[in-house]
Amino acid sequence: MRKTVFSGTILAMALTAVLCAAQDPATTPERIAVINIQQAIAQTGEGKQALDALTKKYEPKRQALQRQQDEINALQDQIQKQGPTLSDDERARMSRDLDQKQRLFKRESDDDQADWQADNQDAVQRIGQKMVKVINDYASKNSFALVLDDSQLPVYYVAKGIDITDPIVRLYDQANPAAAAPAPASSAAKPAAKPKS
Repeated sequence: MRKTVFSGTILAMALTAVLCAAQDPATTPERIAVINIQQAIAQTGEGKQALDALTKKYEPKRQALQRQQDEINALQDQIQKQGPTLSDDERARMSRDLDQKQRLFKRESDDDQADWQADNQDAVQRIGQKMVKVINDYASKNSFALVLDDSQLPVYYVAKGIDITDPIVRLYDQANPAAAAPAPASSAAKPAAKPKS
């Protein structure tokens, strides 16, 4: 499975949104929480659906790339096994063919990866913007002065109870229910059993 790509934009949005505005020091909350925003986005119903949709969208291309890779491997094997018996012209032709297939494969693979990352980043930003609002609301209601993203910053110790990833996922799903998956096509109705005579 491809790794989900997260940009520093989400970190900036999260930190900007959850840092409380300067207040009277006597009333400023002192609690700190951590969240793993990558994990939180991936665990939401909407995040799971987005990843599933991306996987389905890119599966045909992935299969085509696998077929290209198999052709390259087969040609490499053929050149290696038949190399000593091939004429110079035939060996040169097969080597050019292999080189062309490898260049095409690399170009298409790089394009596919770039397209995947762009689509993935769009989904992450869309969900991340809504999640920042949930985090901001949660932090405000629970008197947190600061919420840190431990997927972006090194956090070496987290006291029990200050990781808010799970409650944020629950609140996000409540505020942004994922669309129900389409029902599978129903199988044809079975004919009624014939009554016994």
